[in-house]
Amino acid sequence: MIIPLAISVGLLGGICTWAFLATNAFLIWAAFAAWACFYHCGGDAAAFRTTVVSNAFGVLVAWSAGLALALVAPGPALGAVIVAISIVAYILAAHIPAFSSIPAVTYGYACTFSFLTQNADAFTPAAMLSASGRNALLIVPFSMIIGACFAFASAKLAAWIHTLAPKASVSAS
Repeated sequence: MIIPLAISVGLLGGICTWAFLATNAFLIWAAFAAWACFYHCGGDAAAFRTTVVSNAFGVLVAWSAGLALALVAPGPALGAVIVAISIVAYILAAHIPAFSSIPAVTYGYACTFSFLTQNADAFTPAAMLSASGRNALLIVPFSMIIGACFAFASAKLAAWIHTLAPKASVSAS
């Protein structure tokens, strides 16, 4: 199944990259993180649900921590405490079945802080509360959801390609 998967992910990965670069509206790296998350979670319909819900929850937790950091403008020690509390919160949320995949939540969390820390103009209360592409709460989950959709499609395409492959015959020698 590795060859059909390579063909499928390669083809759809190229299409996804083209679409993201042509529109410049979404974050390709966040889409690919969600794509990896989908396969990490099992690569099926349940994995798709886990990926979307858990990634979005991770984004929400990180965005909330980021907003607290932007509003309070703490030094390194208080900033570290805010982040630590948010991480403890999302790990404890694993008691809720929808958020039980801690790695999937972490992907969303990490992508959000990646966006915020690489875009200083996005790490402000004004940007974080806006209805714009500078708001991590909007751009990161939408990018990840699109990535999860491409991942789901790549799994379906790989399965279909696999059905086209000639089956090896078994001979009794």
